[in-house]
Amino acid sequence: MSQPNQTDTKKSVSWFKKFQYDKNRDSPGDTRNVLLIVVALIAAVTFQAGVNPPGGVWQEGDRPGRAIYASQKHAFYVFLISNTLALSTCILVITSLTYRFPFHFEIWVATASMMTTYASAVFAVTPNETVHFRYLLIAASVPFLMRCLGYFVKKYRVGKDESQT
Repeated sequence: MSQPNQTDTKKSVSWFKKFQYDKNRDSPGDTRNVLLIVVALIAAVTFQAGVNPPGGVWQEGDRPGRAIYASQKHAFYVFLISNTLALSTCILVITSLTYRFPFHFEIWVATASMMTTYASAVFAVTPNETVHFRYLLIAASVPFLMRCLGYFVKKYRVGKDESQT
């Protein structure tokens, strides 16, 4: 096997760089549209995974309608928390990128309804003894709390920097 030479490496780097975001080339509107598409796809996948958990649900026995995956308690916790964190992050990005757009209020109503639907589906398929739902609530809140914390830190630092000059 031959080793890749320096020219091959430069070609692969330049190919990759060609598709990266470039503020001089990419307009804010195009960037917003790409981000909306990406987060909408991630939101759709995470929503679907929460409503129809991996492995499906028990059809018979003493746990019909409950997630089969929930029998692996720790793995199911990781799945639910990660999935909920991903969905709520996507919702935050979608509502942020559509702020002051026409129908922004309706987008908020739709995303809040989607999160409520997701939560009710997760509650329906998760055995009560398997998951402490407060952890899911915390996971759903993390992106919003981090955004607020970032806002207040930035505001505090800007105010502090202005008072020092």
